[in-house]
Amino acid sequence: MKAAVSRVAVVIPSRYGAARLPGKPLAEIDGKPMIWHVWDKAMKAKIPAKVVVATDDERIASAVRGFGGIAVMTSPDCVSGTDRVAEAARGMDEEILINLQGDEPLMDPSVIDAVAAPLLSDPDVLMSTAALPGDDPAEFMRPSVVKVVTDDKGDALYFSRAPIPHYRDEEAGPYRKHLGIYGYRRDFLFRVARLSSSPLEKAERLEQLRVLQAGYRIRVVDVAHDSVGVDTPEDLKAVKEKLCVPKTR
Repeated sequence: MKAAVSRVAVVIPSRYGAARLPGKPLAEIDGKPMIWHVWDKAMKAKIPAKVVVATDDERIASAVRGFGGIAVMTSPDCVSGTDRVAEAARGMDEEILINLQGDEPLMDPSVIDAVAAPLLSDPDVLMSTAALPGDDPAEFMRPSVVKVVTDDKGDALYFSRAPIPHYRDEEAGPYRKHLGIYGYRRDFLFRVARLSSSPLEKAERLEQLRVLQAGYRIRVVDVAHDSVGVDTPEDLKAVKEKLCVPKTR
């Protein structure tokens, strides 16, 4: 039986009009829409007691309700997933909100629990995220792979598309790949949603740098499972290959 914590909820921001892959939340993967796969992963996490899809499109909301999920309508004017999660959270009572992007159908349920854990155990942690330790030189150099470095407490020092840390005497070395999932204390989520875009955020095109540049900390938790965000048709094809179950004759 799921030992859920009533003050923890997962909010899945999901919009229809993605520039590179319009309608991707409803893209079919193994006979079900992508948003179902994300919702299903969240439902299998042990800690959260509630899972909500926050969307600006009735087609997505209808699909979510059709498979038994909870859908909350949000404004089409939300600039980011964080804004959408914050808007949905205003109608919720939970103290801890996990932002699981609606294009992450491979996110393992254990990662969701890992991101929630420091917010439950340490009252000084306001925001958390996940990282996967790696040592693949090619991935280390790839700008699409976001890297993170932390201090001794596990709080992020910096996130970058560049290869960090820089190995002065070698071409590459161990690194931590950032996964795009975040946990927030309720009041801090609203504070983050009010922050203005920062120079570092604009330079790297990484929203979490807005939080660091404003002087706040983000606790980074190491996890054992990777995930693949779906931004392009090629990403969707790769995810389908991983999730589609071969049909037996």
